Amino acid sequence: MAMVAVWPHGDLLLASPLSALARLWELARTAAFWLTVGRSAGRILGGFLFACTAAVLLAILAAWRQWIRELLAPLVAVIKTVPVVSFIILALVWLDAESLAFFISALMVFPPVYLNVLEGVGQADRRLLEMARVFRVPFRRTLWGIWLPQVLPYLRSALSLSLGLCWKAGIAAEVIGLPAGTIGERLYTAKVYFQTPDLFAWTAVIAAVSVVFERLFVRGVDLLARKVGRGWK
Repeated sequence: MAMVAVWPHGDLLLASPLSALARLWELARTAAFWLTVGRSAGRILGGFLFACTAAVLLAILAAWRQWIRELLAPLVAVIKTVPVVSFIILALVWLDAESLAFFISALMVFPPVYLNVLEGVGQADRRLLEMARVFRVPFRRTLWGIWLPQVLPYLRSALSLSLGLCWKAGIAAEVIGLPAGTIGERLYTAKVYFQTPDLFAWTAVIAAVSVVFERLFVRGVDLLARKVGRGWK
């Protein structure tokens, strides 16, 4: 990378790590940089949280009623197999550019969270559930003592997978939709004007923010799992 960058005009093709870091430092010292990161993060994480909530609720309903599971199965299969760019272009027919990242992020997050939670609910020990029913254990204690210990490992796996996926899909949606003041718009501008250091700097920002939020959410699930392990009080 460094050898390419030192060639005449080589930085137009591949910026050196030092130039990318210098540009990142320069960007990070401006208010516009943080506004851009916050704007993209708000939409992408908003879609993530919405999809997680919907997926968990629908997975519980699908585990309870067979017809709901059969109704959702084709939709989940389509979302899993169709390329994300097809959804982005199609969504632009229905939505404005400002809503695109939220919608696409939610769409990509839904299948892994839904399928993992559904599997976790399905693996719950039926003998323990029957015993709780016979002894009329309150629902809150059943939830805390039986359901959550079973579902949380599956949810943790789904969150770890889907957070990276939603950032990739959300930024791709911004690059195509070009909503003003977003990371996707900055990436597109860097590409058009051959601002390779900017391209690498913003890519590093996406990776860093994605990793930070993944660790925060997974850490939250781990804390909840430890609390569940100690028992409800």
